[in-house]
Amino acid sequence: MSSEISLVTGGNGHLGNNLVRLLLSEKLKVRTTVRNLSNKEPFKGLDCEVVQADITDRKSLRKAFQGVTNLYAVAANFSLWAKNPKAEIYDNNMQGTQNVFDIAKACGIKNIVYVSSVASLDFTILPANVANGYNKDRRNWYYNSKNDSDKLALELGIKYAIRTVLVLPSAMIGSIAYKLSYSNNLVLQVLNGEIPVDTNITLNWVDVKDVALGMYSAMMKGKDGERYILSNEMHTTLQESVKIASDLYPELKLKTPKKAPKWVLYFTASLMEFSSKITGKEPLLQRHYLDMFYGLKQDYDIRKSRKDLNFNPKSSKKAFEDALKYLKNDWKENKIL
Repeated sequence: MSSEISLVTGGNGHLGNNLVRLLLSEKLKVRTTVRNLSNKEPFKGLDCEVVQADITDRKSLRKAFQGVTNLYAVAANFSLWAKNPKAEIYDNNMQGTQNVFDIAKACGIKNIVYVSSVASLDFTILPANVANGYNKDRRNWYYNSKNDSDKLALELGIKYAIRTVLVLPSAMIGSIAYKLSYSNNLVLQVLNGEIPVDTNITLNWVDVKDVALGMYSAMMKGKDGERYILSNEMHTTLQESVKIASDLYPELKLKTPKKAPKWVLYFTASLMEFSSKITGKEPLLQRHYLDMFYGLKQDYDIRKSRKDLNFNPKSSKKAFEDALKYLKNDWKENKIL
């Protein structure tokens, strides 16, 4: 086993946990951080060191980063809605990125693979490509945080002379999961027949294990200062997703969601946003989300990732079928921690 320590921040999350398992299978020495140490279930039977750290707490990072050579920066606030989105999402992700790089520099870390998102790509030119620059749409605080923390990571990599490689995943689904990510939850909704209307918002499904492998390749052979898209080439519509599920499980008698005109969706979204102000719960639909994504085909140019990282993901359809099987047969509600 290598004496070098590979550290994964946020190892209890969907991507982080799959990455920890992959690194262990490569016989690497792995340390991972969690915000809450009572959350040990995802590491049962895994030979890795689990330490408490929070990307917003510099002291905890300093302890966790001691002796680390390769850092996988996975932990971030992934939520598309919050009561105070600037503070809870944007400021957290920006400050977290700053802290991770500051402390990595202080601890002598040599390599960082940083998880950005396809959210930071310019969607005005399709298929979206890292060469086209950044998303110019500033209506969503999560998207703003991904745009700006992506740029910040590259700047800090240069400033601190740390080899920094960015990966930009799309909608990650599949096993193994301990709580439902945003994307896996959508797969479960399809399975439960809970998609009443087609919002005309497309998705780009990718298997989480392919993303984990892409990250490991990025650490091994990604070029310093480069951004790599880890997705599939083609989008999948909600109607197509429901069809894949109903072909796989005809006994569920899933209904194809009907397309609704934009104004109906807009009206529904404004009602949902209003009620979320009262309940404090995330609305299922938001107006600015419709503005950004209605009719947008989430297609990506992944030639660079194929060439430099040997990234070769299973197709969106296969990824979606595997996620459906996992959530139907193996995933248990009681695994929510």
